[in-house]
Amino acid sequence: MPVHCLIVDDSQEFLDAATRLLEAQGLTVVGRSRTGADALELVDALAPDVVLVDVELGDEDGIGVAGRLAAHPASPTVILISSHDRQALRELVPSDSGLGFLTKQDLTAEAITRLLS
Repeated sequence: MPVHCLIVDDSQEFLDAATRLLEAQGLTVVGRSRTGADALELVDALAPDVVLVDVELGDEDGIGVAGRLAAHPASPTVILISSHDRQALRELVPSDSGLGFLTKQDLTAEAITRLLS
C-alpha cells in the first residue's frame, strides 16, 4: 500500500524537487503547501499518512505548525525537515518531541518509511 505524503515548505523549488524525488521512489505526494494554514486544510481534505514540515517555514514557526498537525484528529505522522542537522536544532526540536526529523539531504522514501515503522 503506498504511503500518502503532504509536503509543507515555503520554497516552491524544494516542493517541486521533493515531489519528483519521492514519487520516483514510490511515495504518493497527495498535496503540497507553502503555509501552515493551508497544510491544516489539506490534512482534513487529503488524510495523508505522513506530513513533512520545513522547520524554517518562511514567516511561520515550522515547529509550531508541526505540533498543530501532530495534534490534528486525523493524526498523521509528522516529520520535520531542515537543511540543518538535528544537532544544530536540538534546542528547538527536543528529541522527545514525538516528531520525526530528517535533513533535506537525507530525504528519501526509504528514510520516511523507516520513521513510519
